[in-house]
Amino acid sequence: MKQLTIAFLLSASMACPTLSQTQAQAAASNYQVTAVQVPAKAINYRNLKGFAMIDFKGTVLLPEAKGSAEIRNKLGTTTIKAKFQNLSPASKFGKEYLTYVLWAVTPEGRATNLGELTVKNGKSNLSAAAPFQSMSLIVTAEPYFAASQPSNVVVAENAIRKGSTAKIEAIDAKYELLPRGEYTLNMGASDETLTLDKKTPLMVYQARNAVRIAKASGANVYAPEGFSNAQILLDRSENKKLSKKNRILTAREAVHAAEDSRLIAVNKGVQEGLAVERQLSQEEIASAKAEAAAAALNKEKADNARLTAEMAKELADRESADARMQTSAALSEAKLAQEQAKDAQENAAANAHQAKELRAQLSKQLNLILQTQDTARGLIVNMSDVLFQSGKTDLRPVAREKLAKVAGVVSAYPSLKLEVEGHTDAVGSDSYNQTLSEKRAQAARDYLVSQGVPPDSIVSRGFGKTKPIASNDGPEGRQKNRRIEIVVSGALIGTQADARHQQ
Repeated sequence: MKQLTIAFLLSASMACPTLSQTQAQAAASNYQVTAVQVPAKAINYRNLKGFAMIDFKGTVLLPEAKGSAEIRNKLGTTTIKAKFQNLSPASKFGKEYLTYVLWAVTPEGRATNLGELTVKNGKSNLSAAAPFQSMSLIVTAEPYFAASQPSNVVVAENAIRKGSTAKIEAIDAKYELLPRGEYTLNMGASDETLTLDKKTPLMVYQARNAVRIAKASGANVYAPEGFSNAQILLDRSENKKLSKKNRILTAREAVHAAEDSRLIAVNKGVQEGLAVERQLSQEEIASAKAEAAAAALNKEKADNARLTAEMAKELADRESADARMQTSAALSEAKLAQEQAKDAQENAAANAHQAKELRAQLSKQLNLILQTQDTARGLIVNMSDVLFQSGKTDLRPVAREKLAKVAGVVSAYPSLKLEVEGHTDAVGSDSYNQTLSEKRAQAARDYLVSQGVPPDSIVSRGFGKTKPIASNDGPEGRQKNRRIEIVVSGALIGTQADARHQQ
């Protein structure tokens, strides 16, 4: 960030015959005006027809601030009707800041004070005009409303509204701002302390600020008449017997008078400083150059020594920083791993609980249709072979009805996996029983698919007589062994699907 400094430093030993002792002392106060140049976005309204709406966005200093403005361009004059919201008291940025000012700044850096924002309940409206067709609109906190150069306490900046069709364009610009603390430079501690009370109008505090800053600039020496007038107006505004309106009007006059005298003082101070330099004799200049050369040599030696020390310190700091960074990275990785493990455990517990509840609900629904058991393999829905024609694979109507209901339940959960398994008793050959079990399982699968069960989520297979659940010695046991089992599984209910589904 580039800094441009205008300074004058006059001591008694340097004063020329045309300077009074008082003026020399005032110049020796070393009051400086420092401007900081910053990049910004200006908007070109040259081709604007009608009007355009732009936005104001809060900066990092006051991100909640926002606003909008109606912009019109007529005969080279740009009119602005602005509205602002969420403006906090300016004093939050420092005791010297009492108000907000809207500025128009050209791309070349020329700033114009468009007026003070009178804030009530965080809101303010302002109508103004500027003789520019390209400018940046910003809002800054200031010690008083008549400031002639913006401070760097920028709380809001203009921005082209998203979706705007107006013939305007953003262009790069730069402008100079007064950094924080500039207004209080060379002011004593008592000058910096301001205690606000509700009975005193805010404009009176602005007038006090303006007079203090003007005095710190040497206005009492370089512009005595103007400064004296400002002091008189300030004293008059301090009179509590006057009406509040009169106090405010008088304080405004005091601010204008103080700012005028400050600008005159700064200008005269610079001019007198240049005059003193011109009056120095050649011998004094030569002596000063010799002393400066000696000082520069000494400074160079000191700088070299300091540079060597700084390089050593920088190397040590870098090594220390690398070590700290490695330690911090290791700790961060360990912490992240712990957090991830904890999150995984919590997610697993939550998923397991949810799966358990859904499993119980699904079991209850299926039990209302057919006998259902909750096993390690999943929910097993049992269909007796009485639902088939004897020795055949055709489904009876009652079987279709029950399978349709089963399909209605499971199709609500597309991620579930179904395996239809056919079983027979021991009567007949192995091949006969194997084929019968496969066909019955396939018939049940096909019907479930026809009722809305996704085909890629259901498989079928037959086991023949290889997996009896009762003895085949009696008719009752053989009836139990003749069955169709529908195994319902999946991560949704906390059961891994069969390997045939995972392939």
